[in-house]
Amino acid sequence: MSHEMIAMFMFSLMMLMLFTGQRVFAAIGGVAAVAALALWGTGGGEIPFSSAMKLMKWYPLLTLPMFVFMGYVLSESRIADDLYKMFHVWMGPVSGGLAIGTIGLMVLISAMNGLSVAGMAIGATIALPELLRRGYDKKMVTGVIQAGSSLGILVPPSVVLVLYAMIARQLWLAGIVPGLVMAGLFILYIYIRCRINPALGPVLPEDERQVPTGEKLRLLSAGLLPLAIFFAMMVPFVNGWTSLVESSAVGAVTAFMAAVLKGRMTRTVFENSVRQTLAISCMFMWIILAALGFGAVFDGLGAVRAIDSLFTDQLGLDPWTILILMQLS
Repeated sequence: MSHEMIAMFMFSLMMLMLFTGQRVFAAIGGVAAVAALALWGTGGGEIPFSSAMKLMKWYPLLTLPMFVFMGYVLSESRIADDLYKMFHVWMGPVSGGLAIGTIGLMVLISAMNGLSVAGMAIGATIALPELLRRGYDKKMVTGVIQAGSSLGILVPPSVVLVLYAMIARQLWLAGIVPGLVMAGLFILYIYIRCRINPALGPVLPEDERQVPTGEKLRLLSAGLLPLAIFFAMMVPFVNGWTSLVESSAVGAVTAFMAAVLKGRMTRTVFENSVRQTLAISCMFMWIILAALGFGAVFDGLGAVRAIDSLFTDQLGLDPWTILILMQLS
């Protein structure tokens, strides 16, 4: 069997295992381990070992637990509740305003946490019951929360984007433009749909909109906190004063201090933040370890060069056509 066929078999087997519901790291790493042992015998066992050593020595990976801890501190300290109340007051008079506010909440949660699953959890526990209670269309509500939570992989400091940038050696801040563009398109869609059919997103009753100006401004300050934390860690990094790891540490410390100053850093909040940070960090590390092993075997077969030759030499596709095909698939 040619190396190209072996590589195709590996990829097909990995996708099959993923479709059957296997854990991601098990599907990727298991295929890599079996293929390495089948191709190179006991010597193939060096591949996962060398991948593990490479992972342990990967200094930029320290950004992962820092960003995750920062997000969970802000989430567990109920700062997201303040943010949603802010959008509730400011966007209530607009048709579909609470749904638009939910998208805004998701953008700020993404900047605070960097994980789509966190945005989904917060949206489902905070926004979903409130939107349904206000008579919003159920299909629109679920779509808004799912669409908004997807921004977590684009808006910095997205954990997934940071890991991609470290592996591909690309600028991870580039995700902020498409992330904000997507958020803007979601908001525009909600606004137009609710203008055409106000029943999809009714405005708040008049009595709930009568909020003193002082209270509105106080609530508006809740939205400034995540932005302040974001700029506190991004400005030094963009100006070259700190490295990515150091900036992530600044963000984690700033978030911790913000929770302390607001009087919300209890022992329970700290324990939950640390436990969830450990769980998420270990999950990502297992996936990266499996991906490094799979990539080593895949590249060792010459599959990368074969795929490149197939698309560029044999099919004669230019880079833009390949990019469009990647997006369509």
